Amino acid sequence: MALPELHRFTLPNGLRVVLAPDPSAPVVGVSVHYDVGFRSEPEGRTGFAHLFEHLMFQGSESLEKLAHFRHVQSSGGTFNGSTHPDYTDYYQVLPSAALERALFLEADRMRAPKLTEENLRNQIDVVKEEIRLNVLNRPYGGFPWILLPPVLFQTFPNAHNGYGDFTDLENATVDDCAAFFDTYYAPGNAVLTVAGDFAPEAARALVEKHFGDVPARPVPVRPSFAEAPPKGELRAEHTDPHAPMPAIALGYRIPDPVADVEGYLTYLVLAGVLTDGDGSRLQQRLVHRDAIVVDVGAGCGLFGPLEARDPDTFSITAIHAPDVPSERVIAAVDEELLRLAEEGPSAQELAKVTARWVSTMHREHDRLTSRTLGLGSAELLFGRAELLYELPEKLAAVTTEDVAAAAKALRADSRAVLLLKPAGDVENDENNGGTE
Repeated sequence: MALPELHRFTLPNGLRVVLAPDPSAPVVGVSVHYDVGFRSEPEGRTGFAHLFEHLMFQGSESLEKLAHFRHVQSSGGTFNGSTHPDYTDYYQVLPSAALERALFLEADRMRAPKLTEENLRNQIDVVKEEIRLNVLNRPYGGFPWILLPPVLFQTFPNAHNGYGDFTDLENATVDDCAAFFDTYYAPGNAVLTVAGDFAPEAARALVEKHFGDVPARPVPVRPSFAEAPPKGELRAEHTDPHAPMPAIALGYRIPDPVADVEGYLTYLVLAGVLTDGDGSRLQQRLVHRDAIVVDVGAGCGLFGPLEARDPDTFSITAIHAPDVPSERVIAAVDEELLRLAEEGPSAQELAKVTARWVSTMHREHDRLTSRTLGLGSAELLFGRAELLYELPEKLAAVTTEDVAAAAKALRADSRAVLLLKPAGDVENDENNGGTE
């Protein structure tokens, strides 16, 4: 695949800019990625990075509340933001004639968001309701992305709940918000990406016009979140009041995606061999042959692949019938991993999985929103927006031997095991005086 031309420059205030022109459709995507996610939030302020993301939509010193929404939607555009382990992104996709409007809006809130007590209290309530909806009142809510990290990891940045504890959220103050903004939302701690239908020189002039006078501020030194892999199998149980069936999550450490992206991608292929489609190893074994689970999945990154720096997670999850012992499911998974480690996938299996991944990546890159966000995160995390276009070729180069080695590295004596039990099953166990 020919790599589309990218234009890259840095403003005097430190803002890194990536331009990716594509005249194929009259639309533009604009994103800003800040180098702060929930792994950077301080102890006692769990959920703060996500809460602050909400506050960035509550107006600025020059725009009233909801004005950002109206400007984008009245232009026929869409927008959103999201918080990840190591970054927070904001984006807009609009008709290309509205490029300057999008750049103004992002520069405006990078300069001075409106951080008020009213906005903070309102958004704490919004975030709490989001947590109730997505975690507390939903079957398997937070499984495994909130529940597995405290089993696999030992340090606060890697183990804590990034959605936030209600008490921590309620204790947040406007001073906390101002300090968080001053520390992490400096232009030198961000990447601006513009993709779509524009002339590069004209876009550069607009970027300089709107972002050039955003004051430079000190850029925080990025801490390392590295920690040693588990020395043994770590186990925990969680009782889910809404889940109808038990579930299992196995968590393993995988290579640092920044230092060894090819090694990381091997695990992406391994996940496909294990659970992608009816013909995959664990679907065939656990669902169709043994009939002991109703759902099984595997993947890199608890938010998705290539969304975090080291350390990252490879997880296998399964939902099984109450009368199937969890140890039987885990033993079957271990047998299939051992078989893959000894024999590797067949050439046909490997070709099917890599072709599916490559097709998915090309399809995602066709969508302007995904492309804009992908270029921005690749520039922020890897220092190379071009990586987005190189991934299909790197995936296609993964070999049978690579996948076998990855399967071998998923060791039972260095993993986390989370057993999720429905509340009804726990009550029955207690009443019967027995356990599984």
